[in-house]
Amino acid sequence: MHSPVPSSDASRKPLGIVAALPQEITQLIAELSLDPDLRVVTLGRRDYYVGRLWQQPCVLTLARIGKVAAATTAAALIHEFGVGAMLFTGVAGGLGAALRVGDIVVAETLMQHDMDASPLFPRHQIPLLARDRFDSCALLTRRLTRAATDFVEQVLPGLRAHHGWTLVRHAPQVHLGLIASGDQFIAAADTRATLRAAVPQALAVEMEGGAIAQVCYEYDVPFAVMRTISDSADDAATVSFPLFLDEVASVYSYGVIRRFLEMTEAAEV
Repeated sequence: MHSPVPSSDASRKPLGIVAALPQEITQLIAELSLDPDLRVVTLGRRDYYVGRLWQQPCVLTLARIGKVAAATTAAALIHEFGVGAMLFTGVAGGLGAALRVGDIVVAETLMQHDMDASPLFPRHQIPLLARDRFDSCALLTRRLTRAATDFVEQVLPGLRAHHGWTLVRHAPQVHLGLIASGDQFIAAADTRATLRAAVPQALAVEMEGGAIAQVCYEYDVPFAVMRTISDSADDAATVSFPLFLDEVASVYSYGVIRRFLEMTEAAEV
């Protein structure tokens, strides 16, 4: 069962756009800062940028790293800013055999790989919710997948040549599937192998999406999650991850979300 589809009322509410690290949304913050009516609200040691991006009302913020930070931010976006939907963007480690650095994974469903309340509950199941996975909003996910595909096919080749990126030299692909979240940076081949054995369907691993998904599920808020593969979650991750953040992450987020919001505006006309 997918998360709720945005209602006509929700479409008039702002979209919450969330990332974990500044490098992931630097360009989006700069773009939003061009709005003369921009407000910056500081709440819970976070800055929430409230304004319009490409004609769409948005609240942009940094959750910081980890599931608690992500859940706290999601709850604030819902209760303090009244968002009608939520979009998480950022980087992740690749788990799927076919994934390469620079590919994009759009979440069809998310789970928390470090949740284990057994034997009281089955491994990975969220206690008292009777589920271990949370589906993203089908409508938002289709739109996000299309935006990501348009970006990598039409825009990225020129950007790659212009920036002279060292990590993304191939033609990136967009994948749709399961993303696993946990409070652990996966940076060792044996840990990666253990995780792949435990959750063989997972395409990517990160530290926030599953918490965002759970909060949105509990409050019936539609959501979508996009992750750009920054590393292979193995022994080389500590080298490629920070380099990817500095070179590529914000450019991807800016390019895909711009197309996503322009599609949203066109759909509402």
